[in-house]
Amino acid sequence: MADVALISIWLIGAWLRLFRQSRFYQIEEYMSRRYLRWLLADWRRALPLRPLAAWLAGLVIDLVVSDAGDGALPVIIGLAAAAIAIAPPSAGEEKKKLVITQRLKRLLVGAGLASLAPAGAALWLAGSVGYAEAATSVAVTSGFGLALFLLAPVWLVAGNALMQPAEAALRRRYLQQAADRLNKTRPKIIGITGSYGKTTTKSFLRDIMSLRYQTYATPKSYNTLMGISLAINRDLADDYRTEYFISEMGAYVEGEIARICQLTPPDIAIVTEVGPQHLERFGSLENIKRAKYELVSHLPADGVAAFNWDNVYIREMVAKDYPATRLTVSRAVSLDEARAQRITWIASDISESLSGVAFQATHVASGNQARITTGIVGEHNVTNLLLCIAVASHEGIPLRDIALRIRGLQPAESRLAAETSAAGITIINDAYSANPQGIVSALKVLRLYDTGKRLLITPGMVELGELQDRENRKLGLLAAESATDIILIGAGQTASISQAIRSTDFDQSRLQVLDKLDEAVRWYQQNLGAGDTVLFLNDLPDTY
Repeated sequence: MADVALISIWLIGAWLRLFRQSRFYQIEEYMSRRYLRWLLADWRRALPLRPLAAWLAGLVIDLVVSDAGDGALPVIIGLAAAAIAIAPPSAGEEKKKLVITQRLKRLLVGAGLASLAPAGAALWLAGSVGYAEAATSVAVTSGFGLALFLLAPVWLVAGNALMQPAEAALRRRYLQQAADRLNKTRPKIIGITGSYGKTTTKSFLRDIMSLRYQTYATPKSYNTLMGISLAINRDLADDYRTEYFISEMGAYVEGEIARICQLTPPDIAIVTEVGPQHLERFGSLENIKRAKYELVSHLPADGVAAFNWDNVYIREMVAKDYPATRLTVSRAVSLDEARAQRITWIASDISESLSGVAFQATHVASGNQARITTGIVGEHNVTNLLLCIAVASHEGIPLRDIALRIRGLQPAESRLAAETSAAGITIINDAYSANPQGIVSALKVLRLYDTGKRLLITPGMVELGELQDRENRKLGLLAAESATDIILIGAGQTASISQAIRSTDFDQSRLQVLDKLDEAVRWYQQNLGAGDTVLFLNDLPDTY
């Protein structure tokens, strides 16, 4: 009975650990390779210290009291050590809470089933060998129990594999349901892709197209195959009013956008940027370019593609001469250069202030132009707006109406969105995702606040592969020019930023490196006041 009790406690602990670990599995989109990479990046995640210490302490105490002659005492100590070991640690800061979805429930059931066989084996092994002393029996059984506990991540991976046939069947049914609904409602589909700028451009285009057409855009950052199918099944069921469906298309590997295009075959494609975002996963910028071009290649011959001409990789896409109707936009060339290069739309006379950006939008071939003003900040948004202008104009909305609509646009969630706190502190939220182009615009916006302190809080940029250190050093140099105070989150991942800042004449007493974001929040709340500004630049998920 003592063996059963000990193994049961450790098994309960393993299940509790399964549940806690499933949050990270969910953050990593139920991909075992990505989860295991996160788990093994820090040995303390795989081998937590408190359970090991509690088990070892129980073992030592058992050995010490083994001469007491009381057979019940080692069992009591073993049970107490196991109970201490499996007690859940403090959750700490959780940026993204666990969402109890049907997928998660199936994963946990599979992981629980995967753990039963080794638990049974451990119980059989512990009970099949007779020991002369109770202390030895408890020590061996506790060792098996500890192994069960430590191997909880393995049961998660095994559970995920166990449920794959069911997941594949559900996935096929769900995708077919989404495809059937699109086939019934038959909206015109606009696909948007790019290393960055997708969500912002989608948000702008949705609001502009809504001037004349019933327009639906995938919500928030739903840009995966299953995310888009979820939006279709939830929001478009038998809705025959939708005339335009805007589908944001993201990818971590080649082939993902092609699969999304099979579900939402595009009539119009927009390519915002090609850059090193997720370079770690793609391997090279050429691979990223090929992945983004999958959207264009899935257009029909009479489709329309809108390209950011200022990006060298996207210019290579334009040179493929597909489809016949190609709209190109630039904020970097003159009117004469645009005519020579046959660029469709340009932005000129660009200005930026705390009130937003303004520029002259010109249709090169016709000379039709309008002054565009908006409360949106960030010069990179000029390109995003030009792409929207190009598509909306092509779809029949007059430029004057587009310009009027742009005046009232709001920034997408967590993308250079500014608000003033009750204490009078301006908070600029650019926490969604930092990239090499976006940080230049974000720090330029921070510099516009020329009264009071200007605090930058950032964990830096990630998933940039071999370019990560170089780009983070650039971030450090720009930060030193733009901020009066800097807080870096995480010593390891911000080392390149810190080194770059320390190489400048920035006041080092105003540079801090903290472990967690909530520490930085507490600091600014205690040390900033009315007239000061804080920029949150990137906010990494809990797996970093």
